[in-house]
Amino acid sequence: MSALTEQRRARQWRIFFRLIWLLLTLTLLWAIFFRDNEKVDALSSREHTALINLDGVIDSQSDIANKLIDGLEAAYKDNGTKGVIIRANSPGGSPVLSGLAYDEIRRLRKLHPTIPVYVVVEDVCASGCYYIASAADKIFVDKASIIGSIGVLQDGFGFTGAMAKLGVERRLLTAGQNKAMGDPFSPVNPKQQEIVKTLLNDIHQQFITAVKQGRGNRLKADPDMFSGRIWIGEQGVPLGLADGLGNVRSVARDIIKADKLVDVTPEDDITRRVARRFGVSLGEGFRSLFETRLF
Repeated sequence: MSALTEQRRARQWRIFFRLIWLLLTLTLLWAIFFRDNEKVDALSSREHTALINLDGVIDSQSDIANKLIDGLEAAYKDNGTKGVIIRANSPGGSPVLSGLAYDEIRRLRKLHPTIPVYVVVEDVCASGCYYIASAADKIFVDKASIIGSIGVLQDGFGFTGAMAKLGVERRLLTAGQNKAMGDPFSPVNPKQQEIVKTLLNDIHQQFITAVKQGRGNRLKADPDMFSGRIWIGEQGVPLGLADGLGNVRSVARDIIKADKLVDVTPEDDITRRVARRFGVSLGEGFRSLFETRLF
């Protein structure tokens, strides 16, 4: 009888855990397949302002640039969209991804000339973020927002002094004299430094050209404009870095004339969504010690 009781109890626990797993699976499927449908259903035929969040560092891990583009495409597909607001809170990031987003915003604006795209800066829109923002029809800021930083940097670390003190010998073999350019464990090579400076200057010029194309005659002549300097919003308006003071609600209400806001920011992909919902921290890997960034 004790054995039968134990078997019955074990079977009950198995059934219990299977039900728990079934419930979790159904919850996950609902989150993946139905939540996005609910978001699409929220887009009504009534006129509204589509809102897209540009939040965080612009890199391949966050995938912010592609989310921004997907959000714009979703906004344009909805017949009720009267205008688009990109809410910016980013210090910048990859020049490649920033340029990609910039080009797509300008392309989509040409395809949909009757639907304006405005950037509203909250805390900060600097460097790569400002690169993207300059593609919009107008930029609105708070008087204390941080904007600008039109410059490029590439940083790293040098460990040769520490290695010498520790008695560590670097043994590096390459095929190609510049293959190890930027290696933090090798002495500085003046010729390679000049190569890097040339690359940075070229990327900086691409940045400057994009801002000039986007802002046009609104930019005022200032010796620090493209020096990498930052300004607060109140200073940026007279310089032509921004068009005026405003927030998301005031721009939707007073400029676009559609105070109903519909958030069309794409959700994370399935892997990230599952990780966030179940508290699993996915490793992003080690970032390069030597990378080019627009912040």
